[in-house]
Amino acid sequence: MAKKQMSREGYEKLVQELDDLKINKRKEVAQKLKEARSYGDLSENAEYDEAKNEQAILEAQIAELQNTIDNAEVVEDSNVSVDEIGMSSVIKIRRVGSDKVETFTIVGTNHADVKEGKLSDESPIGKAALHKKVGDIFIVEAPAGELQFEVLEISK
Repeated sequence: MAKKQMSREGYEKLVQELDDLKINKRKEVAQKLKEARSYGDLSENAEYDEAKNEQAILEAQIAELQNTIDNAEVVEDSNVSVDEIGMSSVIKIRRVGSDKVETFTIVGTNHADVKEGKLSDESPIGKAALHKKVGDIFIVEAPAGELQFEVLEISK
């Protein structure tokens, strides 16, 4: 798997989430399994089946998070360029033909939240904006057609 870039803050959140799943959530699921086993016959025990399903989902989440962490490349804030858009860059862009200026931070996929102004580096706009400089115009393929954006500002 290719290395995925992410901020130090994003990496720390993932590690914290993984620890919580491993320590707290596993205990909760184990307790549910224990209770369900106490109800008797496992072949017709809906609570047991539900707890086993919850355990399988939890283990899949843990494996996915562990894989993401193992393949993370942490980009330190001190390495964030203000000359070119990259991970953790705060950008101000304007759609060509519009006066509306939008501000976004480029983040890893796991931390994207458009409502908070956090765009994934793999989203159409995020991907198209990478490596652009102030004054550059970039094109984003959208269902409505091509959209053009101008980079107004890059900061940390």
